Amino acid sequence: MTPAAVEAVIAGLKAAGISVVCYLPDSLFKELYPALDADPDIRTIRVTNEGEGAAICGGVFLSGKRAALVMENSGLRAAIEPLARMGMGAGIPVVMLMSYRGDLGENNWWAVPHGMTMEPLLTAMRIPYRVVDDAAKAKQAIQDAVTWSYASYYHSAVAITGGLVR
Repeated sequence: MTPAAVEAVIAGLKAAGISVVCYLPDSLFKELYPALDADPDIRTIRVTNEGEGAAICGGVFLSGKRAALVMENSGLRAAIEPLARMGMGAGIPVVMLMSYRGDLGENNWWAVPHGMTMEPLLTAMRIPYRVVDDAAKAKQAIQDAVTWSYASYYHSAVAITGGLVR
């Protein structure tokens, strides 16, 4: 992840009032995680799977604070059940920030299915999302996602792609 993208993501999280970030590390965001861990305004929680991260973010929401789940887009498949129960069943929002594995330009065969399934799954779950490939747009995209999720009591996602993560 480029330094400008790391800076924009953290600025977006802070501007949106995010105080807790759950994450399951992936290689495209490898520069983001140490920066999040070092930030005194953001508490980070490493999780063992994305469903666990979604559930923790839901608990943070219930405590009156704001959280985000940072993950590779493949994690969406792992988090579908908790997301469905919390969002559709209880009105508990989860804001997701995902690396867009499998997007055009992907050079790993194993990652192609991640790109093939992410957008259809988001659409099936009626989760609005924005794909960002410009660091200058990342901060606003994150702010917009958080604002929308906390107004609608439903999930949203921002997928970071292109030169920002490769």
